[in-house]
Amino acid sequence: MKRCPNCNRTYTDEALNFCLEDGTPLVAAPPQLDNNETQRYISPSTNPYPPAAPSNPPRGPYVNQAPQHQGQWSPLPASAPQKKSTAIWWILGGLAVLAVIGVGVTVMIIAIASINSQSNTNRTSDANTNSNTNRNSNTNSNRLSNTNGRANANTNSTPLPASFTDDFSQRKWNASTSEYGRLWYDNDEYHMISKPKTFVEMYGPSNDYNTENATIKVTVRNVDGTSPASGYGLVVHGERAKDNSLEDYAFIIFSGPNPQYKVVMHKGGEESKLTDWTASDVIRKGTATNQLEVRISGEQLTFLINGQLMTVVTDTAGFKRGRAGLYSTDEHEVAFDDMEITR
Repeated sequence: MKRCPNCNRTYTDEALNFCLEDGTPLVAAPPQLDNNETQRYISPSTNPYPPAAPSNPPRGPYVNQAPQHQGQWSPLPASAPQKKSTAIWWILGGLAVLAVIGVGVTVMIIAIASINSQSNTNRTSDANTNSNTNRNSNTNSNRLSNTNGRANANTNSTPLPASFTDDFSQRKWNASTSEYGRLWYDNDEYHMISKPKTFVEMYGPSNDYNTENATIKVTVRNVDGTSPASGYGLVVHGERAKDNSLEDYAFIIFSGPNPQYKVVMHKGGEESKLTDWTASDVIRKGTATNQLEVRISGEQLTFLINGQLMTVVTDTAGFKRGRAGLYSTDEHEVAFDDMEITR
C-alpha cells in the first residue's frame, strides 16, 4: 500500500507513484492498525517528515498512469498565457517601407532616363511642333524671293549653267525681319535666326539654284556655339505648290552634344521624317563649320556630311526639281557660306 504524505490518501495500486489529487510522490504506507488501536493523527500542514524528492523525477504529462475517466493530467502548474509577439508587425511594416522606397527609386530612374532620351537622342517632337504649328512661316519669309508655283518651275526650259557658286559676297537673297525670324548678310555670310518654337526657310533667289540632277554643297556654322534644338541645314527641290505651301527635302543637323542628322520632306505645310535623328561623330560640334552635300540623280538623293556618306532616300513625292534653300529653327544664330551647284 502507498500513501500521499501531503493529503494522506492511500492507494493499493503498487504501480501508482504519484497522488492523483495533488501529484505528490507516494511513499510506502505503514501496516494497517487494528481499528480498536489508538492512532496518532498528523496534520498535513505539520508533517515532520517531508517527502523526499524522487531520484529520477518524471518529465511531462503522465496520461498513461491516470485512469481513463480522469483525463489528461500534468504535475506542473499551468503556465500563464503568452502574449502574441508584435515582431511580425515590425517585419511587415519594414517590408512595406522597402516597397515604397523601391517604387520611388524606379520612378526616378525612369524619369531620368526619359529626360536624357528626350534631350540627347530625340528631337523629333520639337521639329514636328515647329513645322505643324507654324507651317506658313517659310512661305511668308520667302514671299519676295520665290513667286513661281511648282508647275511653272518644272516647265522652265531656260538652260542652266553646268557649275554655279555663291559665296554670299553679293546680296541676292532676301534680307528681312518678320514674325518668324530674321535674315541678313554679315561678313560675306548669309545669317538666319528663328523665333522660339518656329522655323525659317529660304529658297534661292533665281532658277540658277535649280537642283535637278545636281550636286549641291554649302558650308554652315553655329555662330554662338549653341545649336538650334531642332536643327538647321540645306534644302533641295524647293518650290511652292499651287496652294502656296512649301514643298522640298531638308537635310538637317544638330551640332550640340551628341551630334545628329535627319532628312525630312515638307509637303502641304507638313513635315514628315524620311530619316529619323541619327547620331554621327562626323558632325563637328560648337562653332566649327560643317559642309552639307546632296547628290541628286533622277529620283535618288544621296546625303553627305564633311565628305562622308550618311544616307540615301528616294524622291517618292516626285518633286524632281526645284531650288536649293536654307533652313533654321528656334532662336540660335547660324551662318551659311560657299554654296556650290554642279550639274
